[in-house]
Amino acid sequence: MTQKNIMNKKVIWMLVAILTICGAIWYATCTSNDGNTSDAYVFIPKAPDYDNTTMWVTADGDTDNTGADIFYVVSTWEEDWTDANGRTSHYADVWNPTHREHMATEINKVAAYMSPGNRFFAPFYRHTTIEAFLTQNEDTIHNRTRLAMDDVCKAFDHFQVHRDKSRPLIIAGFSQGGLAVVELLKHIDDETYSQLAAAYILGYKVTPEDTLQCKRIKAAQNEEDTGVSICYNTVKDVKFIQPVIAATCMGINPVNWRTDATPATLHDTITVTLSPEYHVLVVSGYSGSEYPAYKNFLNVGDIHSCEPWLYSECLAKNIAVRAKKWREKK
Repeated sequence: MTQKNIMNKKVIWMLVAILTICGAIWYATCTSNDGNTSDAYVFIPKAPDYDNTTMWVTADGDTDNTGADIFYVVSTWEEDWTDANGRTSHYADVWNPTHREHMATEINKVAAYMSPGNRFFAPFYRHTTIEAFLTQNEDTIHNRTRLAMDDVCKAFDHFQVHRDKSRPLIIAGFSQGGLAVVELLKHIDDETYSQLAAAYILGYKVTPEDTLQCKRIKAAQNEEDTGVSICYNTVKDVKFIQPVIAATCMGINPVNWRTDATPATLHDTITVTLSPEYHVLVVSGYSGSEYPAYKNFLNVGDIHSCEPWLYSECLAKNIAVRAKKWREKK
């Protein structure tokens, strides 16, 4: 074999190697965290600016300065959508007035019962669209919610800088917002935790891994303990537990504030019983018909959409009880 042929073969193998490496880099760049969507066709909306009042819904109902500061995280409101260039987005756009209006629908209804006697703050954030949860794949949910959780943590840090820390702190959230509460408990430091009267995880799970990762996630045991997490999920029967949402390791009945199977009566006709085995609320005498099934995923035997509303009177009263107990301990 001539020297020229040897050189030609070396050049060819070098080109093959370069093309192989470039192909791998292209694939890694164009494949998202869930492994099936090209970043070239995915749109990430602009990040929130929490110095901008447009990014917040607030309400001050504390006329005598004896209430709590409530940080509330809204649930999922958007489906996948496309921008003007045809790129798909898996996130709400906080700069889009329609997306903010959707989130504000829930936030304002929650503020109506949480803000009286308290100061209420709720940020808009780039919440993950429902499609992540529809996959029912924990890795996809984790990967896609990281951006949303980062927004929530930044919003909370901004809130903490500006609030009066001599006041009791309440953190609450529903559904994806409940996930955000779990992540905030992991995010905060011990000084911030000392300000916590309670954290309300409405319609989302707490896993054993969460409790091992974070000593600040402590299950509430009664109506008035402080520094604890109140977690509940509602079903008509335990067979309807949605694993990616409600397969939880803790739960409490928000009607009688018990962790055993003692039933409680709500609104005279509804029986609410905690399953000590599955840690979910099993209701009877309530159809939940005002919450239609969503894509055969939610409100199908579970009554996920009821969580902030069915127990609203119980929650409002309990926030006041735990805030008062926190102040008594200081």
